[in-house]
Amino acid sequence: MADLEERRIDGLTISIDRLTCIGSRNCVKIAPEVFQLDADGIVTFIDAPPDIGRDRLIEACQVCPVEALRYRD
Repeated sequence: MADLEERRIDGLTISIDRLTCIGSRNCVKIAPEVFQLDADGIVTFIDAPPDIGRDRLIEACQVCPVEALRYRD
């Protein structure tokens, strides 16, 4: 799996820096339809995540304690 993953969801580009992720699960708690932890305890995208709303995606990125998740328009 790549160290950096990106997906376009709800008009935002969401980036996961898998090397930075510490597996806090904060993003999974906010947006379980989009994020999951893999077997190594590192965040990854759910296959074919649905559009869930920009506000929840932004919040899920903002609650990451190590800024492993980023968003941009």
